[in-house]
Amino acid sequence: MSEDIVIRILLLPLALLYGLGIGLRNLLYRIGALRSVRFDLPVISVGNLTMGGAGKTPHIEYLLRWLDQYIQIAVLSRGYGRSTMGYRPVTSIDTAKEVGDEPLQFKRKFPNVPVSVSESRALAVPELIKRNPETQCILLDDAFQHLAVTPGLNILLTEFARPFTRDWLLPAGRLREGRFEYRRADIIIVTKCPPDLTARQRQDLVREIDPFPRQRVYFTRYDYGLTYDLLRPDIRRPLDLQTDVLLVSAIANTDYLLQYLGKTVNSVQALEFSDHHYFDEDDLNTVLRRFNAMPGSRKIILTTEKDATRLELHQGFLWKNDLPIWVLPAEVAFCDNDEVDFQAEVKRFLLEFKV
Repeated sequence: MSEDIVIRILLLPLALLYGLGIGLRNLLYRIGALRSVRFDLPVISVGNLTMGGAGKTPHIEYLLRWLDQYIQIAVLSRGYGRSTMGYRPVTSIDTAKEVGDEPLQFKRKFPNVPVSVSESRALAVPELIKRNPETQCILLDDAFQHLAVTPGLNILLTEFARPFTRDWLLPAGRLREGRFEYRRADIIIVTKCPPDLTARQRQDLVREIDPFPRQRVYFTRYDYGLTYDLLRPDIRRPLDLQTDVLLVSAIANTDYLLQYLGKTVNSVQALEFSDHHYFDEDDLNTVLRRFNAMPGSRKIILTTEKDATRLELHQGFLWKNDLPIWVLPAEVAFCDNDEVDFQAEVKRFLLEFKV
């Protein structure tokens, strides 16, 4: 028996207690003892059952990139890890510390879209609409577990390599709720799929998820773009097989990214921190030492867009030490012909929405 399985078994009593607590909360919402609010405009939630790593941020960006062409859309997020409290509109000149890394990333990429953060989505939605009365649809970031708001369309994400069907409840695994809570979803998206996804792989995973008749399952992957300089974003360059990379990241799961880099660059060394970690000067000195110890003349430091919002808090250190930090953008791409069907389903929800 592997060490990982032994640890999970030892943690099962705690996972059981956690599951009982979450299950009781969900039951209270289902029977109406706790109230869930519906709003008179379309609300789309994007979330997952696990602690992270399923790709919520790129999928919300996909929806923004597409829907912003046609309707007035806004984003509401908790702003995880921020130092501020209460409702707060996000501006492009905010810092990740003030509003959270993901909301800041949304605002920087889509400056004309209202982005707000708040611990309470139920209280924040009316405030967002009051401040932005032209809003026609709201995207809720990471709100699958936040039952105080009932979205009109509930999108659940799960990773291809680590679907919720094979995971365990916290702390034995990464599940924030029991597997069966997937029944609340209207749409299930299997994310981070391999580029050569086969029909058999699709069929096997759909069978494993066992969606209800009303649920549709779609499959997506990432398309990575040209890297850009963190301190001078107008400078871009492609990755190639002559480049040696020190990957500095604080995201939930780097497996998919490392697989991509393994085929794209000469070599990769990974320096990983916990998800949403705020880098300090000791961390940056570690990065500097690791980078200086790397051989080769074509070496760079690479990071993700989410991590970049936290690394930029240390611009003085980066300039002083002339660290070549490059940012790798990622966009969602649907597999096969799924995009047509997915967009049709979202359009149908928006067009048929009734107060």
